[in-house]
This record gives sequence, structure tokens and C-alpha cells, in this order.
Amino acid sequence: MDIEVIDSIDRIEPGQWDALLPGDGARPIDPFTTHRFLAALERSGSVGAGTGWQPQHLLIREGRKLLAAAPLYAKTHSQGEYIFDHAFADAWQRAGGRYYPKLQCAVPFTPATGPRLLAPTPLRPLLFRAMREIVAQNGLSSAHVTFCTDDEAALGKAEGFLHRETQQYHWLDRDFGSFDGFLAALSSRKRKAIRKERSTAQNFGGRIHRLTGDAIRPEHWDAFWTFYQDTGSRKWGRPYLTRAFFDEVQASMRDDTLLVLAERDGEPVAGALNFIGRDTLFGRYWGCVEDHPCLHFELCYYQAIDFALENGLHRVEAGAQGEHKLSRGYVPTTVHALYWFNDARFTQAVGDYLKAEGRAVQQEMEWLGQFAPFRRSGNG
Repeated sequence: MDIEVIDSIDRIEPGQWDALLPGDGARPIDPFTTHRFLAALERSGSVGAGTGWQPQHLLIREGRKLLAAAPLYAKTHSQGEYIFDHAFADAWQRAGGRYYPKLQCAVPFTPATGPRLLAPTPLRPLLFRAMREIVAQNGLSSAHVTFCTDDEAALGKAEGFLHRETQQYHWLDRDFGSFDGFLAALSSRKRKAIRKERSTAQNFGGRIHRLTGDAIRPEHWDAFWTFYQDTGSRKWGRPYLTRAFFDEVQASMRDDTLLVLAERDGEPVAGALNFIGRDTLFGRYWGCVEDHPCLHFELCYYQAIDFALENGLHRVEAGAQGEHKLSRGYVPTTVHALYWFNDARFTQAVGDYLKAEGRAVQQEMEWLGQFAPFRRSGNG
């Protein structure tokens, strides 16, 4: 077997890469580690030269046959990751070290849990060992694996990586059957609050559309690009994705995409972009050019739940952060990251920190769980 690093996903044939994705060849568990999504990021210039995300995808081959792979990047900053390591970088550099570049196994700008090691189980340890070897041979500070699966987190720990647990808020279908069934599972006060929010939002003076596949047209992407720029510049200083990324999505991923648009007087005024997995709807971006009460909650959360229930999806992941999601039926859920540092003393220090942080995260999740909106026995 040969281990290879390539600087572009287009250097591997799409069918070979996608054949490594878990599943039976139907819709992938999530679309983010598919060749088409990673290629859209690269071809659009959203990652690559000048972005701080330099593709260094890891391959294991036997002859011409691809046996295993991992989406890998050399990072010169810590932006666009959503499991933050700025404190680690600061400590490393204050101690006189050079933290960047580091090695990041991830999907850029995508805080969604999914497979990071595209390989049969016996070969997954080799990918972890190859990452460590790349770090050591090139004098890098560290290797990071973010938003990996539960199984990958356990395997990474066994391979000497430090394990980190943080949290997001996910909506889970409990055999609700419909949105009314979901509401019936809530406490009376929360049920009334959501109905009021939906009524307020849906009476904003226009119409709400859910679009996927060929129903999404270029003018819809023009409108959404305006929304995305507004949100990006307010939250992060500059948007991560280029306009060309959305053209790439239209060309190769429109069937993986759900675009929810609010139109008033025939013009889009707000929108939310989602990607469709096998069992999960992944909410990614939102923006608007007009402010209307509760419209954000309707487009990002309630329309997503509607779509999931209507299409047999069992989970909605609405992105990073946001305690306000709790009252809308999204519950605290553990997400994972793994780290390997090229320094034994720093590894010990970060390991101690992560243990303490993990205890705090678990305590917070237990505390937040008490505020979930679902009714308890005997409580209407």
C-alpha cells in the first residue's frame, strides 16, 4: 500500500472517491465529504491559494486502486472551523513555537458531524498514523480532526489523539408524524409560543417557498448570495464562500439542496440554505435584506422540521451555537474533535484542559436538558 497526498480533489476520479463513502451507494449520509462538494469548494476558489485552506487530501492506494482517503488541509489560521483552538494557538506561540501551518481533517466551513475517515474499519488507524507522520516529518504543530463520528472519536483516542467534546442543538424526530404531532409533544406554553411565532412570520406580507433540484434557478442564487454576504459581513467580517461556489452547487448538487425563500412583492427578501443527507437535513446559511419578526425562526428551524417530517428525515442539524434553538425543539447533542500535538508537554497540558472542559460541557448539557420544551408526564 502507498500513502499519497494530493493538492486537489480533482486529481482523483469522483467515482473512486465516492465509492469510499459509507452506505450502499444511495444518497450519502451527508453530502459534505462527497467529491462534488469538496470540488465545488476548490473550483470556486473558496479554498486553495490565499484562503488559508490548502488542500492536502490523504490517500492510501494499492496499485491504482484507492483503498482509503481523508479530506485534509494545511491551515494557516483557525477560521471557518467552528470548534475553536485559538487558545491553543496563543499558548503555543507565547511559548516560542510556530502553530501554523497545522493539519486539519475536516470539511471547510461546515460544522456538521459526518465521516472523516473514508475507509473500511481495518484501514482507519492507518489514516490516523499517516496524519501523525505528516505532522512529524514536516515539523508542523498538530493534526486536528473535527466533527468526526462517535466511532472515529473512539478510534482516534485509541491511536493517541486527544478527544474533545462540545455541543450543538439538533432536532430529532420522535415519531411525531407531522408538525402538529411535534407540537403535541411540547408543553402547552411552548406549543403556544411556536404557533404564535409561525403565525407572525407567515404573515410578513409575502410568500415562503421551498425549492430543490431544477426548481432552483440562477436568480434564486443571485438573491441568496446577497443574503449570504450580509450575514457573513455582520458575523465574521467577510464571507468564506465565493459567488462561484453557489454556481458549482447548482451544477452538481442541486438535488442535494433545499433553498427556503421568502418573497414579498415578487422579490426574495430572506432565505435559508440547507443540504439534504440520507437521514438528516443540514441547515447551513441564512440571510435577509428586510427584517421581519420571527422570519429567521420560520425559515431556518420550522420550515426545516416541516421538510424533514414530509421527507422521512429523522434529524435536523441547524449549525453551530445558538441556545435559542432549545425552546424550538432542538436539543443539546455532543459533537467531537480530535487533536495530536507534536510536543509531549503541550499534549499533557491540553489533555488536562480538555478533561476539565469535557466535564463542564456535560454538566451544561444536563442542565440545559431540563429546559427542553417537551412536556413531562402529567404536564399538558
